[in-house]
Amino acid sequence: MSILLEVCVDSPEGLAAAIAGGANRIELCAALDVGGLTPPPGMIALASRAPVPVYAIIRPRAGSFVFDAGNEAAMMADIDAVRAAGLAGVVIGASRPDMALDMPLLKRLMAQSQGLGVTLHRAFDLVPDPFEALEQAIELGVQRVLTSGLKVNGPDGIGMLKVLAERAGDRMSIMPGGGINLSTVESVVRETGVHEVHSSCRRRVEGRDERAVAFGFQAPVSHQTSGEIVRQMRGLLDELGAARG
Repeated sequence: MSILLEVCVDSPEGLAAAIAGGANRIELCAALDVGGLTPPPGMIALASRAPVPVYAIIRPRAGSFVFDAGNEAAMMADIDAVRAAGLAGVVIGASRPDMALDMPLLKRLMAQSQGLGVTLHRAFDLVPDPFEALEQAIELGVQRVLTSGLKVNGPDGIGMLKVLAERAGDRMSIMPGGGINLSTVESVVRETGVHEVHSSCRRRVEGRDERAVAFGFQAPVSHQTSGEIVRQMRGLLDELGAARG
């Protein structure tokens, strides 16, 4: 049984590395250091030529997932741009002030996304009641929920991830993310029984331009997608899938 690998990227170099390494699907972002923002038009155009499905995150700014009318208008326009470019899908999420899912807004975003695949992002990890949120996600009709099991990192949320996957059954996919790397992916997959995982497959960039850092053009610590890590992750998932039979 195959296990799908989704890799999140935020640069042309990252996109190329993920594809070369064997990613099955791409989550296209800007600014992964703040959890990912809506990618710019140039990145969307570049990704439209990718040989694997690409989902663009629809998140107009950093910070909370509580969005006002202006943010909603931006998200609607971004969804239209993703469709026009021919990408496979979008990654959405929205919260109420109490961090429960903002169902009215999410239903409007789903309607705007008609014809596209849809992933519900880690706004899910902030909800007060994960089982209510799971049923709401199924009601919305999303294909999958990207979640770390309500913990900062997926490996710490294995127990919840397993329960969510069991409760979802064949109604929807649970896709673990957050801290999924070569040292943690095996235990997450084995213990939860999931069929797809999400990882940045990034490594820390060695060496930096101190002048760029001083001017604020580069973060003091930065990371980049590694094609080699993607290849190793893909190989490990192939082994785990073969073991399942």
